[in-house]
Amino acid sequence: MKRLFDIECRTPWLLARFTNRQCMLSWSLNRPGMVEADTVAWLEVHDADLPLGVDPLEVLERRLGEQGLDDAVGLMTAREVALHHQATAVGEDIRVDALVTLGLTNGALLDEDGRLSDCTAVAPVGTTNMLVAVSRPLSEGAMLEAMSVATMARTAALLGNGGRIVGTGTDCIVIACPDDIPGEAFAGLHTDVGTQITSVVFRAVRDARRTWEEG
Repeated sequence: MKRLFDIECRTPWLLARFTNRQCMLSWSLNRPGMVEADTVAWLEVHDADLPLGVDPLEVLERRLGEQGLDDAVGLMTAREVALHHQATAVGEDIRVDALVTLGLTNGALLDEDGRLSDCTAVAPVGTTNMLVAVSRPLSEGAMLEAMSVATMARTAALLGNGGRIVGTGTDCIVIACPDDIPGEAFAGLHTDVGTQITSVVFRAVRDARRTWEEG
């Protein structure tokens, strides 16, 4: 089973392109919620791109439009998009692919009582943005469950080996699957879908975290 999307990286853009339109669920700036799209586009930005008073959404939409990517689900990060990480998991008649960029300079720390405190950003904000693509259609409920599973696996990878950062305030996850009916009814931890999502997200985020920590 071949990769579910093609990857194109040409700074400041990282593009994940699908052959066919997919159903996508995310809280992206420009196309939040449940939408149809064939591309997820990361835009690498720096302080000069977002001076005080500038609306990030306006910047993102303008830059997407300049590239003919108005219909893409857009993500923004100060992390170098060239430092992206991929992982694949294959189960019974299913494939899951993940694409991740990760930066934690504005990460949120979790103390022993479950209270969150922000890290002091000593470098450009990196953000953790992730696409998780599933080869089989999912129902709306299963997509929500897949989002939960992906979030749990991401957090587990961040907290492993003594980690305390659970994410950043600007993270985003995109779940994508074929737009066909009917879809899988469930995508929890006891399903093949959930098992493969857990594996692929954990490995991709773990490897991306190692790269970030190594500087």
